Amino acid sequence: MNIKPLADRVLILPAPAEEKVGGIIIPDTAKEKPLRGKVVAAGNGTKDEEMILKEGDTVLYGKYAGTELEYEGTKYLMMRQSDVLAVLA
Repeated sequence: MNIKPLADRVLILPAPAEEKVGGIIIPDTAKEKPLRGKVVAAGNGTKDEEMILKEGDTVLYGKYAGTELEYEGTKYLMMRQSDVLAVLA
C-alpha cells in the first residue's frame, strides 16, 4: 500500500454492498452504504491518543464517517480512529 495515513487516521476498504436480499436483486441506486470494512493502513497515533487499530482489523463505522477517496481504481475511506465504532472479533 502506497498510502500511509498520518497521526490518528486509518484507511479502510469498505465491505461490498449487498447485491441480493432473499432473491431480490437490489439496483445500485437503492444500495445502502456499507458500515463495515477492513483496515488496510493505519497512522502512528498522536501524543495524546495511542493507535489501537492495526492493519487487518475488521471494523464498524458510522454511516457518514470518513472521506471517500479512490486510488488505482479502488474506493477507500480515510477516517480518524475516533470515528470507528467497534472492532469485530
